[in-house]
Amino acid sequence: SPPGLLLLTSFLLHVKEDRASPTRLICDNRLIQKYIVEAKDMETRVGQCQALPALSCPAVLPLVDFTFQQWKSKLNETKRREILCDLALLVGAVVGAQGQVSEECGARQLRQLYRHANSFFLLLQTFSWEAGHWEPSCSPHSMEQTHVTSIFLTYRQLVQGKLRFFFEDLAKVLC
Repeated sequence: SPPGLLLLTSFLLHVKEDRASPTRLICDNRLIQKYIVEAKDMETRVGQCQALPALSCPAVLPLVDFTFQQWKSKLNETKRREILCDLALLVGAVVGAQGQVSEECGARQLRQLYRHANSFFLLLQTFSWEAGHWEPSCSPHSMEQTHVTSIFLTYRQLVQGKLRFFFEDLAKVLC
């Protein structure tokens, strides 16, 4: 079985609310569009929460912007590792923020964000074009933020940008 099938199956096991067939994740563009819409919705909902405190311990977030030409010149394995580094930092920021936000609305949104970001993280760990497993030894470019909403903005930008283009690149190879 192709390595992409393992990737898709693993992801779908972690994202229970989606009842898609394994090949849909990469081969059906509507699924990544669904995750983009969900990321936007989470960002909107957290913005509507009342009295979100500033984080006393700033969240360290990855800088997820990129130039399209630079991105296209990278190998898929390089892209995957870069996204894994971004997701590792993002998941860590969510965990840190969860310990500082007790307000129910914000806490609920952070739990949902953790589930989504961690699902992508677990998914991308299972898929490798090279021998060996992913090592958490990366050091992505980062910034510190004290606003909870910045975590959601970073996640949306990551899904809308690198993840979407990565899945489009995989579709060209696997579909």
